[in-house]
Amino acid sequence: MNTGDFRLLYEFNAWANQRTLDSCAALTPEQFTRDLGSSFRSVRDTLAHIYGAEWIWHERWHGRTPAGGLPSAADFPDLDSLRARLAEIDRTLQDYVTLLTDGDVQRVIEFKTMAGTQISQPLWQCLQHLANHGSYHRGQVATLLRQLGAKPTSTDLIGFYRERAARASA
Repeated sequence: MNTGDFRLLYEFNAWANQRTLDSCAALTPEQFTRDLGSSFRSVRDTLAHIYGAEWIWHERWHGRTPAGGLPSAADFPDLDSLRARLAEIDRTLQDYVTLLTDGDVQRVIEFKTMAGTQISQPLWQCLQHLANHGSYHRGQVATLLRQLGAKPTSTDLIGFYRERAARASA
């Protein structure tokens, strides 16, 4: 993959996050935080995990290892607080990939995992991982929304491409 591919991938990631958040607007505050027994207890907790992963990977890409781990889901009392933080980190990630060169994505970065293990890995693999990670957990949110009687909006990559093409031809 080249830097143009990553720019497009992170544009998709932000688009998909926004659509997922829009689908969550139909939930009551109780539904948003209801424990549904998923890998992350609730819709809120799953969205907080998506945010936290985007944040911590961005920190790693800048050579930082934040103390204290991922932000707590409790830091997000409502959908609006998550929407604001996800929008902020998505803009930050898009700005980051915009500045990358093809050489940058080939460089090996070093970071510590949450468990403290030292890792060395090419940046391009980490960039791909984070976008894939978001897709996986947005799929979980779609399932949780269905369990709550709400209708999720599709976040399929092909839908992003089609919407983007339609905007370009308009």
